[in-house]
Amino acid sequence: MNKKKKIIAIIILVSAVILSAFLALFSGSSDMSASETLSALAGNGEPTAIRIIWNIRMPRILAALIAGAGLSVSGLIMQSTLSNPMASPSTLGVSNAAVFGANLSIIAFAGGFLETGNNVKNYTAGINPFSTSLMAFLFSTLSIILILLLCRIRAFNREVVVLAGIAVGAIWTAATTVLQFYATDVGISAAVIWNFGDLSRATYTSDLIMAIVVLSGAVFFTLSSWKLNALLSGDAAAHSMGVNVNLLRSLCMLIASLITAVCVSFLGIIGFIGIIGPHIIKRLLGHDHRFSIPGSMLMGSLILILSDTFSRSMGNGSALPVGAITSLLGAPFFVAIIFSKRGTGHYD
Repeated sequence: MNKKKKIIAIIILVSAVILSAFLALFSGSSDMSASETLSALAGNGEPTAIRIIWNIRMPRILAALIAGAGLSVSGLIMQSTLSNPMASPSTLGVSNAAVFGANLSIIAFAGGFLETGNNVKNYTAGINPFSTSLMAFLFSTLSIILILLLCRIRAFNREVVVLAGIAVGAIWTAATTVLQFYATDVGISAAVIWNFGDLSRATYTSDLIMAIVVLSGAVFFTLSSWKLNALLSGDAAAHSMGVNVNLLRSLCMLIASLITAVCVSFLGIIGFIGIIGPHIIKRLLGHDHRFSIPGSMLMGSLILILSDTFSRSMGNGSALPVGAITSLLGAPFFVAIIFSKRGTGHYD
């Protein structure tokens, strides 16, 4: 595709995202009519309808747009820096570390066996959702730093990053299993529910924090797009163009992982967005990061907002976890990549 066609494709994606977000306002279990929804959106409807639109649906839609963009662009950057078409935000064990941090907060500090026992009322009174998100983020960050330090022991290359991520991720998973084994029924139930990718827990505060991190990361990636393009030609070619490959790879992996950590800490595990979005965009727009970065962000937002709208239409009054929907979509996509000829190459 030439430059003009790529710009047109991005404009179409922007229009699709805006339209999907608008249509998502009309989806929910409250059975509000279109006219009631529009009136509430303008602030002229019933107080209950206004609260539903502005306090429930709007933060949820914003969370889908922001987290979808962040997870998708993180997947794109990881695939570029690792030259691995199957790399995703879970490659470095970020999600595993976030799960452990959240489980530790819920089971040990905010509800489980140390404070509330099996008393559900005590658990409800004691839990602090922001402390859970903070613990998830802190352990995700710790995992990132640990992996980067392990990579510094040996030459920082793609294989070492992936193997270190798998090893550290397995450690976090084992620690989570041990923690859940000693949890009470209340603690383990709350921990398992947190693991579900759920946009209903989004607030304007969490949306603002995610937006700041995602947009800051996107600006850095965009400014580094020519370096990322050089990296696609191989480390030697990038070195010859004056690119510090190790520094670029470290910064990109760190920032992409931090974006993932923030999104996961607030919303839980939402899988495969970092696989589906970038691959669709690379097929449509190619690998030029000047276009694939904004394209991946828009595609991730579109996939997540459509998945969340679909999950709310299937729950019969209670929305299904959007993480289940994205996994159902992503698992066949992931298998298709594995068995496709394109998926077996270096990085096409």
